[in-house]
Amino acid sequence: MELVLLTKLYVAILVPAAILVAIAAVFAVVLAFLGKKLEVKRDEKVVEIESLLSGANCGGCGFAGCSAFAEALANGKADLSSCNATSKANKDKIAAILGTVNTGEEMSFVVCCNGGSACEDKYDYHGYGDCASMELLAGGRKACPVGCMGAGTCVKHCDHHACNISENGYASITEDRCTLCGKCSKSCPKGLIRKIPTRAKVYVACSNHAKGKEVRSYCKTGCIGCGLCVRTCPQGAITLEDNLAVIDYSKCTGCGACAAKCPSKCIKTRD
Repeated sequence: MELVLLTKLYVAILVPAAILVAIAAVFAVVLAFLGKKLEVKRDEKVVEIESLLSGANCGGCGFAGCSAFAEALANGKADLSSCNATSKANKDKIAAILGTVNTGEEMSFVVCCNGGSACEDKYDYHGYGDCASMELLAGGRKACPVGCMGAGTCVKHCDHHACNISENGYASITEDRCTLCGKCSKSCPKGLIRKIPTRAKVYVACSNHAKGKEVRSYCKTGCIGCGLCVRTCPQGAITLEDNLAVIDYSKCTGCGACAAKCPSKCIKTRD
């Protein structure tokens, strides 16, 4: 009696289970067949190009991601120079695949201000917000009309934690984290985050075109347009444009003589 009951119980359990397994197997075979039949084969060139891109998917090139950019490159609908996140070595390889030459120079972002705590404030700001909101109140709290407010709009927009506010109160960029997506540059209300060649050893960390007396009245580290850097540079790579030092990187050798001579220390060196 008990054996009959156990047999019926096993049958009641095993038969439905076997049916489910059989159905699952049929569906698996059908799906595998349809997967092969309906598979969209990717262009090998696109796959190879995508493997050489940075993979940051930052959107700085104007496309949805690296995959879309790779496809556009392969179809001649995009320019390789639009991508700032991929290394020059990999860009050269992509150019070879495309049958072109990579003429773009590798660039890096720098913050063209080193005022921060060395620059006077027009008012004390207490409240919610960042640089963008602070800019709406009398052009920001800094006495310098183009001074970094240090409230972190760039930090908020950086997806890779490359932007930070230094202990001196102005923004700085950690280069080995930066993907060059440009979000920080676009978000800065003062337009202080700009590109320079990665090979550059020096840059002008000031954006003020006012005369030296005015600059010195509110900032200790601003460019005063004294021209010492111009006279010191052995390559003639520096000029004064509207009271602000400007470096021509096609001539600059990175000797650092300008930075050593600058009385305001607004010409900074890079590692």
